[in-house]
Amino acid sequence: MSMNRREFLKIAGISTIAGIGGTALAGGLRKGVLEAAQAAPNTDALTEKRWGIAIDMSKLKSEESIKRVTEACHRIHNVPDFSNTKDEVKWIWTETFEHSFPGQEHKFMAEDMKHKPFLLLCNHCDNPACVRVCPTKATFKRSDGIVMQDMHRCIGCRFCMAACPFGARSFNYKNPRLAKNLQEYMNPEFPTRTIGVVEKCTFCYERLAKGLKPACVEESNGALVFGDLDDPASEIRKILASKHTIRRKPELGTEPNIYYITGGNDYAVVPEIR
Repeated sequence: MSMNRREFLKIAGISTIAGIGGTALAGGLRKGVLEAAQAAPNTDALTEKRWGIAIDMSKLKSEESIKRVTEACHRIHNVPDFSNTKDEVKWIWTETFEHSFPGQEHKFMAEDMKHKPFLLLCNHCDNPACVRVCPTKATFKRSDGIVMQDMHRCIGCRFCMAACPFGARSFNYKNPRLAKNLQEYMNPEFPTRTIGVVEKCTFCYERLAKGLKPACVEESNGALVFGDLDDPASEIRKILASKHTIRRKPELGTEPNIYYITGGNDYAVVPEIR
Protein backbone atom coordinates (compact mmCIF):
# COMPACT_ATOMS: atom_id res chain seq x y z
CA MET A 1 0.00 0.00 0.00
CA SER A 2 1.49 3.33 -1.02
CA MET A 3 1.59 6.08 1.59
CA ASN A 4 2.99 9.61 1.49
CA ARG A 5 5.05 11.18 4.28
CA ARG A 6 2.19 13.23 5.73
CA GLU A 7 -0.11 10.20 6.05
CA PHE A 8 2.65 8.15 7.68
CA LEU A 9 3.39 10.85 10.31
CA LYS A 10 -0.30 11.23 11.06
CA ILE A 11 -0.77 7.53 11.73
CA ALA A 12 2.50 7.28 13.66
CA GLY A 13 1.47 10.21 15.87
CA ILE A 14 -1.89 8.71 16.72
CA SER A 15 -0.27 5.35 17.46
CA THR A 16 2.22 6.96 19.84
CA ILE A 17 -0.51 8.84 21.69
CA ALA A 18 -2.60 5.70 21.97
CA GLY A 19 0.39 3.87 23.42
CA ILE A 20 0.95 6.56 26.02
CA GLY A 21 -2.52 7.53 27.00
CA GLY A 22 -4.79 4.85 25.59
CA THR A 23 -7.41 4.83 22.88
CA ALA A 24 -9.34 7.69 24.51
CA LEU A 25 -6.53 10.10 23.67
CA ALA A 26 -6.34 8.89 20.10
CA GLY A 27 -10.10 9.23 19.79
CA GLY A 28 -9.86 12.72 21.19
CA LEU A 29 -7.24 13.63 18.61
CA ARG A 30 -9.42 12.34 15.78
CA LYS A 31 -12.28 14.48 17.07
CA GLY A 32 -10.01 17.50 17.39
CA VAL A 33 -10.71 17.94 21.11
CA LEU A 34 -7.50 16.68 22.70
CA GLU A 35 -6.66 18.59 25.88
CA ALA A 36 -3.66 18.59 28.19
CA ALA A 37 -3.90 16.20 31.12
CA GLN A 38 -4.69 17.83 34.46
CA ALA A 39 -4.22 16.59 37.98
CA ALA A 40 -7.37 16.38 40.07
CA PRO A 41 -7.57 19.53 42.28
CA ASN A 42 -7.51 19.26 46.05
CA THR A 43 -11.09 19.58 47.26
CA ASP A 44 -9.81 21.34 50.40
CA ALA A 45 -7.96 24.03 48.42
CA LEU A 46 -8.90 27.67 49.02
CA THR A 47 -10.25 29.10 45.78
CA GLU A 48 -11.80 32.48 45.09
CA LYS A 49 -12.30 34.82 42.14
CA ARG A 50 -9.89 37.59 43.20
CA TRP A 51 -7.72 37.40 46.29
CA GLY A 52 -6.77 40.47 48.31
CA ILE A 53 -5.57 41.50 51.77
CA ALA A 54 -6.68 44.26 54.13
CA ILE A 55 -3.98 45.24 56.65
CA ASP A 56 -4.98 46.91 59.91
CA MET A 57 -1.72 48.35 61.23
CA SER A 58 -3.41 49.41 64.47
CA LYS A 59 -3.60 45.71 65.39
CA LEU A 60 0.15 45.24 64.89
CA LYS A 61 1.00 47.14 68.02
CA SER A 62 4.68 46.33 68.38
CA GLU A 63 7.78 45.72 66.32
CA GLU A 64 7.81 42.20 67.73
CA SER A 65 4.37 41.43 66.28
CA ILE A 66 5.46 42.75 62.87
CA LYS A 67 8.66 40.74 63.09
CA ARG A 68 6.69 37.54 63.76
CA VAL A 69 4.63 38.10 60.61
CA THR A 70 7.73 38.75 58.50
CA GLU A 71 9.67 35.81 59.89
CA ALA A 72 6.76 33.42 59.37
CA CYS A 73 6.74 34.26 55.65
CA HIS A 74 10.52 34.15 55.22
CA ARG A 75 10.95 30.93 57.19
CA ILE A 76 8.34 29.01 55.20
CA HIS A 77 9.66 30.24 51.83
CA ASN A 78 13.38 29.81 52.55
CA VAL A 79 14.09 33.51 52.06
CA PRO A 80 17.85 34.00 52.54
CA ASP A 81 19.26 36.53 55.01
CA PHE A 82 22.74 37.79 54.18
CA SER A 83 22.54 40.56 56.81
CA ASN A 84 23.29 43.37 54.37
CA THR A 85 21.14 45.71 52.30
CA LYS A 86 22.88 45.05 48.97
CA ASP A 87 22.05 41.33 48.95
CA GLU A 88 18.72 41.64 50.76
CA VAL A 89 15.92 39.37 49.58
CA LYS A 90 12.50 40.25 50.91
CA TRP A 91 9.01 38.89 50.41
CA ILE A 92 7.50 41.06 53.14
CA TRP A 93 9.13 44.04 54.84
CA THR A 94 8.44 47.38 56.57
CA GLU A 95 8.75 51.01 55.56
CA THR A 96 7.58 54.39 56.88
CA PHE A 97 4.31 55.98 55.76
CA GLU A 98 6.18 58.67 53.82
CA HIS A 99 8.02 56.11 51.69
CA SER A 100 5.10 53.67 51.48
CA PHE A 101 2.49 56.22 50.42
CA PRO A 102 4.29 59.17 48.80
CA GLY A 103 2.00 62.14 48.25
CA GLN A 104 -0.65 60.90 50.68
CA GLU A 105 0.88 62.34 53.84
CA HIS A 106 0.00 65.82 55.16
CA LYS A 107 1.07 68.01 58.05
CA PHE A 108 -2.04 67.27 60.12
CA MET A 109 -1.50 63.53 60.25
CA ALA A 110 -1.16 61.88 63.64
CA GLU A 111 2.50 61.57 64.62
CA ASP A 112 2.26 57.84 65.28
CA MET A 113 0.94 57.34 61.73
CA LYS A 114 3.87 59.24 60.22
CA HIS A 115 6.48 57.10 61.92
CA LYS A 116 4.71 53.74 62.12
CA PRO A 117 6.48 50.92 60.21
CA PHE A 118 4.02 49.77 57.54
CA LEU A 119 4.02 46.15 56.46
CA LEU A 120 4.64 45.87 52.69
CA LEU A 121 4.49 43.00 50.20
CA CYS A 122 3.67 42.40 46.54
CA ASN A 123 0.38 44.17 45.75
CA HIS A 124 -0.82 41.48 43.31
CA CYS A 125 -2.16 44.24 41.08
CA ASP A 126 -5.12 43.90 38.74
CA ASN A 127 -3.01 45.60 36.08
CA PRO A 128 0.54 44.44 36.91
CA ALA A 129 3.31 46.20 34.99
CA CYS A 130 5.73 43.38 35.81
CA VAL A 131 3.70 40.87 33.80
CA ARG A 132 3.72 43.02 30.67
CA VAL A 133 7.51 43.34 30.54
CA CYS A 134 8.60 39.77 31.35
CA PRO A 135 10.05 38.25 28.15
CA THR A 136 9.77 34.61 29.29
CA LYS A 137 6.41 34.71 31.09
CA ALA A 138 8.19 33.84 34.33
CA THR A 139 5.92 36.50 35.78
CA PHE A 140 2.27 35.87 35.07
CA LYS A 141 -1.15 36.52 36.57
CA ARG A 142 -3.41 33.67 37.64
CA SER A 143 -7.16 33.71 37.11
CA ASP A 144 -7.66 34.35 40.86
CA GLY A 145 -5.56 37.53 40.70
CA ILE A 146 -2.33 36.16 42.19
CA VAL A 147 0.73 37.51 40.37
CA MET A 148 3.13 34.59 40.22
CA GLN A 149 6.90 34.37 39.86
CA ASP A 150 8.26 31.17 38.31
CA MET A 151 11.88 31.11 39.48
CA HIS A 152 12.69 28.20 37.15
CA ARG A 153 11.64 30.17 34.08
CA CYS A 154 13.28 33.44 35.20
CA ILE A 155 16.38 34.44 33.17
CA GLY A 156 17.41 37.22 35.55
CA CYS A 157 16.88 40.12 33.13
CA ARG A 158 15.29 42.15 35.96
CA PHE A 159 12.82 43.89 33.65
CA CYS A 160 10.11 43.10 36.21
CA MET A 161 12.11 44.84 38.94
CA ALA A 162 12.40 47.96 36.81
CA ALA A 163 8.68 47.89 35.97
CA CYS A 164 7.37 47.30 39.50
CA PRO A 165 6.74 50.69 41.16
CA PHE A 166 6.55 49.15 44.64
CA GLY A 167 9.99 47.56 45.04
CA ALA A 168 8.29 44.22 45.62
CA ARG A 169 10.91 42.07 43.89
CA SER A 170 14.37 40.94 44.92
CA PHE A 171 17.29 39.62 42.87
CA ASN A 172 19.52 36.81 44.07
CA TYR A 173 23.01 38.25 43.73
CA LYS A 174 24.29 35.37 45.84
CA ASN A 175 23.37 31.72 46.09
CA PRO A 176 20.50 31.71 48.63
CA ARG A 177 21.56 28.31 49.95
CA LEU A 178 24.76 29.84 51.32
CA ALA A 179 22.86 32.18 53.66
CA LYS A 180 23.49 31.42 57.32
CA ASN A 181 19.80 31.16 58.20
CA LEU A 182 19.20 28.55 55.47
CA GLN A 183 22.21 26.53 56.58
CA GLU A 184 20.68 26.39 60.05
CA TYR A 185 17.12 25.66 58.91
CA MET A 186 15.56 25.02 55.50
CA ASN A 187 11.93 24.19 54.83
CA PRO A 188 12.09 21.01 52.71
CA GLU A 189 8.58 21.59 51.34
CA PHE A 190 9.45 24.79 49.45
CA PRO A 191 12.13 24.85 46.73
CA THR A 192 15.23 26.96 47.22
CA ARG A 193 16.31 29.29 44.45
CA THR A 194 19.48 29.67 42.42
CA ILE A 195 21.74 32.67 41.98
CA GLY A 196 20.63 35.12 39.28
CA VAL A 197 16.84 34.88 39.55
CA VAL A 198 14.14 37.22 40.86
CA GLU A 199 11.69 36.25 43.59
CA LYS A 200 8.77 37.78 45.50
CA CYS A 201 5.61 37.12 47.52
CA THR A 202 3.22 34.70 45.82
CA PHE A 203 0.33 34.91 48.32
CA CYS A 204 1.43 31.46 49.56
CA TYR A 205 -0.13 29.73 46.55
CA GLU A 206 1.30 26.43 47.78
CA ARG A 207 -0.56 26.81 51.10
CA LEU A 208 -3.81 27.80 49.39
CA ALA A 209 -3.62 24.54 47.44
CA LYS A 210 -3.64 22.72 50.81
CA GLY A 211 -6.54 24.72 52.22
CA LEU A 212 -4.31 27.01 54.32
CA LYS A 213 -4.23 30.79 54.44
CA PRO A 214 -1.02 32.71 53.70
CA ALA A 215 1.57 32.46 56.47
CA CYS A 216 1.56 36.22 57.14
CA VAL A 217 -2.23 36.22 57.57
CA GLU A 218 -2.17 33.22 59.89
CA GLU A 219 0.55 34.77 62.07
CA SER A 220 -1.04 38.25 62.27
CA ASN A 221 -3.74 37.50 64.88
CA GLY A 222 -6.41 39.16 62.76
CA ALA A 223 -4.41 42.19 61.62
CA LEU A 224 -4.29 40.83 58.06
CA VAL A 225 -7.61 39.78 56.50
CA PHE A 226 -7.38 37.62 53.39
CA GLY A 227 -10.40 37.12 51.16
CA ASP A 228 -12.28 37.45 47.90
CA LEU A 229 -12.55 41.02 46.67
CA ASP A 230 -15.25 39.99 44.20
CA ASP A 231 -17.55 38.62 46.91
CA PRO A 232 -19.66 41.36 48.58
CA ALA A 233 -20.36 39.00 51.49
CA SER A 234 -16.69 38.31 52.25
CA GLU A 235 -15.05 39.68 55.39
CA ILE A 236 -12.58 41.76 53.43
CA ARG A 237 -15.32 43.44 51.42
CA LYS A 238 -17.22 44.29 54.61
CA ILE A 239 -14.06 45.87 55.99
CA LEU A 240 -13.47 47.92 52.84
CA ALA A 241 -17.07 49.12 52.97
CA SER A 242 -16.90 50.22 56.61
CA LYS A 243 -13.31 51.37 57.15
CA HIS A 244 -11.20 54.07 55.59
CA THR A 245 -8.46 52.38 53.57
CA ILE A 246 -5.68 53.48 51.25
CA ARG A 247 -3.50 51.77 48.66
CA ARG A 248 0.04 52.35 47.51
CA LYS A 249 0.49 54.71 44.54
CA PRO A 250 -3.07 54.37 43.21
CA GLU A 251 -2.42 57.11 40.66
CA LEU A 252 -0.23 54.74 38.62
CA GLY A 253 -3.21 52.65 37.57
CA THR A 254 -1.86 49.22 38.55
CA GLU A 255 -4.86 48.69 40.86
CA PRO A 256 -3.18 47.12 43.95
CA ASN A 257 -5.12 44.45 45.82
CA ILE A 258 -3.50 45.23 49.19
CA TYR A 259 -5.49 47.72 51.26
CA TYR A 260 -4.36 49.52 54.44
CA ILE A 261 -6.76 50.52 57.19
CA THR A 262 -5.65 53.92 58.45
CA GLY A 263 -8.49 54.66 60.86
CA GLY A 264 -10.11 52.56 63.55
CA ASN A 265 -13.57 54.09 63.27
CA ASP A 266 -16.28 53.13 60.85
CA TYR A 267 -17.33 55.59 58.20
CA ALA A 268 -19.61 58.23 59.66
CA VAL A 269 -23.22 58.04 58.54
CA VAL A 270 -24.04 61.37 56.90
CA PRO A 271 -27.65 62.44 57.54
CA GLU A 272 -29.79 63.10 54.50
CA ILE A 273 -30.16 66.79 53.70
CA ARG A 274 -33.75 67.80 53.02
